[in-house]
Amino acid sequence: MNKLRLLSLIITGTLLFSCSPAEAPMSITSPDGSLRLSTSVDDGILTYELTRDGAPLLTPGRLGLLLREVDFTEGLSLLGSETDTFDETWEQVWGEEVQVRNHYNELTLHLKKADEDKYLDLIFRLFDDGLGFRYAFPKKGVLDSITILDERTQFAFAQDYQAWSMPTHTTEFYEGLFTREPLSKKDTICTPVTLEGGADLFMALHQANLTDYASMNVFPVATNGEGTTLQTDLVPWSTGEKVFAQVPFMTPWRTLIVTRSAGDLALSRLMLNLNDPCKIDDTGWIRTGKYVGIWWAMHLEKATWYYGPKHGATTERTKQYIDFAAEHGFESVLVEGWNKGWEDNWADDIDMFSYTESYPDYDLPELAKYAQEKGVTLIAHNETGGQAANYEEQMEEAFALYRSLGIHSIKTGYVNGLMDGKENQHSQYGICHYRKVVETAAKYQIMVDNHEPAMPTGLQRTYPNLMTHEGLRGQEYNAWDKRGGNPPYHACILPFTRGLAGPVDYTPGIFDYANPAHPGTHPQHTRAKELALYVVLYSPLQMAADLIENYDGHPEFAFITACPTNWSKTVYPSVELGKQVTVARQDRESDEWFLGAITDEEPRTVSITLDFLTPDVVYKAILYRDTAESDYETNPYAIDIEERELSSTDTITLDLARSGGAAIRFIPLS
Repeated sequence: MNKLRLLSLIITGTLLFSCSPAEAPMSITSPDGSLRLSTSVDDGILTYELTRDGAPLLTPGRLGLLLREVDFTEGLSLLGSETDTFDETWEQVWGEEVQVRNHYNELTLHLKKADEDKYLDLIFRLFDDGLGFRYAFPKKGVLDSITILDERTQFAFAQDYQAWSMPTHTTEFYEGLFTREPLSKKDTICTPVTLEGGADLFMALHQANLTDYASMNVFPVATNGEGTTLQTDLVPWSTGEKVFAQVPFMTPWRTLIVTRSAGDLALSRLMLNLNDPCKIDDTGWIRTGKYVGIWWAMHLEKATWYYGPKHGATTERTKQYIDFAAEHGFESVLVEGWNKGWEDNWADDIDMFSYTESYPDYDLPELAKYAQEKGVTLIAHNETGGQAANYEEQMEEAFALYRSLGIHSIKTGYVNGLMDGKENQHSQYGICHYRKVVETAAKYQIMVDNHEPAMPTGLQRTYPNLMTHEGLRGQEYNAWDKRGGNPPYHACILPFTRGLAGPVDYTPGIFDYANPAHPGTHPQHTRAKELALYVVLYSPLQMAADLIENYDGHPEFAFITACPTNWSKTVYPSVELGKQVTVARQDRESDEWFLGAITDEEPRTVSITLDFLTPDVVYKAILYRDTAESDYETNPYAIDIEERELSSTDTITLDLARSGGAAIRFIPLS
């Protein structure tokens, strides 16, 4: 790993240099000079602003924290500041590319509450593609423990930008629709918030390294000229406090990605760069892959999670899924409803679930052995019903059991608005619980797929066993949503909203739209679009979500079995936010490329230049795309499969039906 650390002030050796207030640097630029961060302390109030090429992005907005012990929103004195430059390239265990460059300039302010022995630092990092900043409490002065009552961080946007977001208080589990309105028209919203500022300005507000802290929401508090100011709104404990902490302590990073194209938003690794390096010494057991599972039948009400005549998780059925996975090259089989506790009041009983005892018709040791013999692994489903304490009491024993059986993956769930009947999932209480699960899982070499999660903030860099998350309206809404399923534009905006926070376990792959439980509710797109989602929506674990018998006799299933889950390069040849997106990715294990293109309810023709392909190489391209008769409402299954030879000098034209798509596999021939 190549690392360069330079101080931008003249110093001796590698020691940081502190300035007196009169000499303190109060601004930094990004490494390429395009972004400039300035901050000031005037009359005891701390503010900051951000420009790009001299034009304002953030006008002066206030910073500060209100503690029970001290008010750090006013009465501040600047003791000094220092700057630093950092440049490294690090390698992802898995991801959308192999190497990530981490290059930033840093400014640290040392602050003191006037006339009190209480101190606060503020750290800014400015990258070529955005800003991160956090508060830090040094081990200095009289503060040993703190209680944060409120965070007063503001984001004073210079314009009332059009913004994509979902509301906080009317959305459970982050399973809402992203809608586009001016910032000033928003209610309290969760992050990421994606902003459009014209043809060459795209921004995304979020956070990184959410550790031992409350989740951040934002809401508009004022207009400032032509702009709108957002203020933080931390998720509280049931008693009203936001955060309890011991000093020294650092908050999460508040982040703003700034790019000149929509595609570059999705390519930013600013959030990952603001997380700690990997803490797992041996990552050889962490593997990406595809899985099938006993799951969709329950959503269609053909089977039950609980034990009984329609029980889905039986030994016999699981062996059928293992056989299918082995035949078609799937790495894993997810089984939901295998363990005791799925009775009618499972979400309310504090100790209903067992994570080691299976129902009588499910033989866990036998199935784990059977799967291993077939070269397949099981994914153990751990629904908690939000009962975090019950889960924590059983985790060590359960994870030890799974490891002894060769099971290295779990899917967790928290289907309850409150943890332990009291605390919000996204409060400090919930955040600490989610972290404990991931760290304990790492101890036992267990990978985690977290459903009903905290909004991801890049923890997968530190703990790459945290593979993927739900935290969005996924495929299950296409089984029972009263509005008929996710609307056509939904998948088109996900890579630039929820997808900015981290991998998404959307669970694509439904081939049969028949729904006896909820007629008329089904995926609102064509089959070609369903295939394209395997490329468009990134996850290192991808599910083929349908009943396995629904794949029989469909040659297009070959795209799903061939599509990788770990990539060496990603590009976005064409993007219109919420309307259409084309993504191309190169397999990390071969020279093959895969492309997915999707559109909203409007039919579109997109022309894609294939210059991302390796020059002077001829590829066999297998195209799966809509036909002239395809339509997501009247003819969703129609699909055309074609083979042709293409190279990097070619341009391909794709005719996408209403809510349609195209999926292409490029196999090098020379």
